[in-house]
Amino acid sequence: MRDKLRAQAEEYERLSHLMSTQEVASDPNEYRRHAQAQAGLQELVETFRRYEAEEKRLEDAESILEQGEDPELCELAGQERDELQQSLEELEQRLKFLLVPKDPNDDKNTIVEIRAGTGGEEAALFAADLYGMYMRYAELRNWRVELLSSHATGLGGYKEVAFKVSGNGAFSQLKYEAGVHRVQRVPETETQGRIHTSAVTVAVLPEAEDVDVDIDPNDLRIDVFRSSGAGGQHVNTTDSAVRITHLPTGVVVSCQDEKSQHKNKAKGMTILRARVLARKQAEEDAARSAHRKSQVGSGDRSERIRTYNFPQNRITDHRINMTLYQLDKFMMGEMQEMIDALATHYQTEQMTAEA
Repeated sequence: MRDKLRAQAEEYERLSHLMSTQEVASDPNEYRRHAQAQAGLQELVETFRRYEAEEKRLEDAESILEQGEDPELCELAGQERDELQQSLEELEQRLKFLLVPKDPNDDKNTIVEIRAGTGGEEAALFAADLYGMYMRYAELRNWRVELLSSHATGLGGYKEVAFKVSGNGAFSQLKYEAGVHRVQRVPETETQGRIHTSAVTVAVLPEAEDVDVDIDPNDLRIDVFRSSGAGGQHVNTTDSAVRITHLPTGVVVSCQDEKSQHKNKAKGMTILRARVLARKQAEEDAARSAHRKSQVGSGDRSERIRTYNFPQNRITDHRINMTLYQLDKFMMGEMQEMIDALATHYQTEQMTAEA
């Protein structure tokens, strides 16, 4: 472990040196890339330096105890030794945790896509509820939310909705939301009071920057068409809606929320880059580890991750078998307790795998 820590400390110093050179300092993209890499190592390096300093203090205290010349000094050294031993144990555990490879996407902004699944209009209504839940969670975290695209239904639901969340650590928190969300409740359209079960899928993608994925304009097919809406004044009479197809991967994105074709194209490209990056990273992950255990953050939507039971005010996350009887608060964005539990679970799994 110490060799790994020293290598990381050397890398931290190397990045510091590079950022001070004219070549890197004059290139904003390169400087930002190096600064992000250095920031990712900062806590590890500072903790390691503290560990080494306290290790040296422990050696000094034990040396005084071995000499045993001054009883009063030995008593103080004994107290310091006990305190340092406990502190070093805690620091060692922290270092083991920090050595677990960090998800390189954790500090990125996030694209969240919600789609109604089985359940018809009730699934669409729950998709709208989830969108509101994430909006409120983002507000509590002081993140900014920008609607990218949506396909609304007549009763106020969404067949699908995509939005960008910008803020410190957005992806690191929201990546645990990827998967199938199941809802059990009496729909507004139900006249006999029966509980229905519906499902909504959520994909969580890191926002792709130009340095992350290179998209050749020649690989794009861009079609424009007249946007559809609820009717009346909401129908756009110009060809402002945009459909973008990335020919090499077959990824297709449509945007029609803005009246401006230019704005719809810009938002569509934001989603497209995120989807292409996610596909690229999924292929790389598969190549590195065919038996990868965790799909968290990969956008995998094949597994039911959570059940929202409204009659019982209960929410259950099936990945960690955690149940909370505060669904009303959860839907108001108070999700942190469960997200923290999920983060701890998967970080512990990673630590075990790395050991």
